[in-house]
Amino acid sequence: MTAPTAARDVELILSDVDGVLTDGGIVFDNQGIEIKRFHVRDGFAVKLWTQAGYRFGVLTGRVSHIVKLRAAELGIDPVRQGFQDKFPTAREVISELELKPEQVCYIGDDLPDLPVMQHVGWGVAVADAAAEVRAAADYVTAAAGGQGAVREVIETALKAKQRWGDLVRKYGVKSP
Repeated sequence: MTAPTAARDVELILSDVDGVLTDGGIVFDNQGIEIKRFHVRDGFAVKLWTQAGYRFGVLTGRVSHIVKLRAAELGIDPVRQGFQDKFPTAREVISELELKPEQVCYIGDDLPDLPVMQHVGWGVAVADAAAEVRAAADYVTAAAGGQGAVREVIETALKAKQRWGDLVRKYGVKSP
């Protein structure tokens, strides 16, 4: 896994939810309650990222209570839901956090993600993203959405920043 130059400048990772933090499936139980499946290593990586002093946020076109719960569990902030046009919301978040677009990574999987990906310093597509999204990305993960793609992005960024070794050493990793 090579560390792209753009990853060194990243202070904020913004991510889509469905198809990136999940495998893109939307499941409803018999009571109409939505169920999503998140990958535990993505969550652990988000915690490592924030422990290192960086920000992680989500932008999603859908509104889901489970996203709010998962975000709270992981300390994800900002969380923006229900925006079909993600670009104005992304610009607003970047401005509120007093960042430049070059300091932001956006991870997406489908066409609504393209304007944000093309605006930030490091646009990332998951392995199973739409062809147009993969073609426009600065980096395409080896992992599919919901299968550790976010972990891969965070690990790549932390390695680019030469922070990975310090963060994993406490777990007994000798020389990452």
